[in-house]
Amino acid sequence: MELMQTEQLNRFAGFGIGLASLFTENVLAHPCIVLRRQCQVNYHARHYHLTPFTVINIMYSFNKTQGPRALWKGMGSTFIVQGVTLGAEGIISEFTPLPREISHKWNPKQIGEHLLLKSLTYMVAMPFYSASLIETVQSEIIRDNTGILECVKEGIGRVMGLGVPHSKRLLPLLSLIFPTVLHGVLHYIISSAIQKFVLLILKRKTYSSHLAESTSPVQSMLDAYFPELIANFAASLCSDVILYPLETVLHRLHIQGTRTIIDNTDLGYEVLPINTQYEGMRDCINTIRQEEGMLGFYKGFGAVIIQYTLHAAVLQITKIIYSTLLQNSV
Repeated sequence: MELMQTEQLNRFAGFGIGLASLFTENVLAHPCIVLRRQCQVNYHARHYHLTPFTVINIMYSFNKTQGPRALWKGMGSTFIVQGVTLGAEGIISEFTPLPREISHKWNPKQIGEHLLLKSLTYMVAMPFYSASLIETVQSEIIRDNTGILECVKEGIGRVMGLGVPHSKRLLPLLSLIFPTVLHGVLHYIISSAIQKFVLLILKRKTYSSHLAESTSPVQSMLDAYFPELIANFAASLCSDVILYPLETVLHRLHIQGTRTIIDNTDLGYEVLPINTQYEGMRDCINTIRQEEGMLGFYKGFGAVIIQYTLHAAVLQITKIIYSTLLQNSV
């Protein structure tokens, strides 16, 4: 009977831990993603918000002047982009010989085909990613109450050349393919490599501690769930930090010519237009370096620090709750 209770609790805890992690990544982190993107595309900004302290201050200002919605805008569209990405990957792998997973007996050809599948997926999701980016950075002050499927409509409109008239500075989708796919594939490679590496270290550590002493049932259950969560956390953090400059460039290229009005991240009130005139990825990199300096690529980096501090705190709290529940049941 006790064994059944423990198994039920174990199943419930596994589900709860996964849910807490998903909630943190997609819901709790959203205000940080909104502010980070607004800072990245704000070429006017004198304050770069490289530390969490200035980011918290500006978040408070936006919340005060525009209400809580200012920090939660575009959340529905980020889920739609994830859905489109997963759906596209499933459909492409179904109708082509491209593998969705890499087997243990991998070879260079299989890795190349797998990365090609990822590249095609990012290409399909690109117009929706672009529409979602606009939703997350567009100022709440001048925003209409857009529906949850607005991102899909805008994405299709961008491909077909329909919808809101854009300016002549809008970069064609073809010229956005390379930076979008490059960022997506690099993010995938870095996060996969770090996740496997961290998981290997944690499992080796767990195995040696199991050999050294008899572990408690609580500890062995924690070892079943937490290494993977910690590995995912480390993978996500490292890939976001390493690719932050490239993400800044990517977001500036996507937003150019879309007539987007963003919040003033220096003052916390007022709005600013985006009037950049980059000719492409190389021009964007050179212009940022010349006009904003190397730190210009890291605008809004303080939001990443807050995002992952929150994530680490939720992981720790979940671990404490789970340990307490298990100790009481054992």
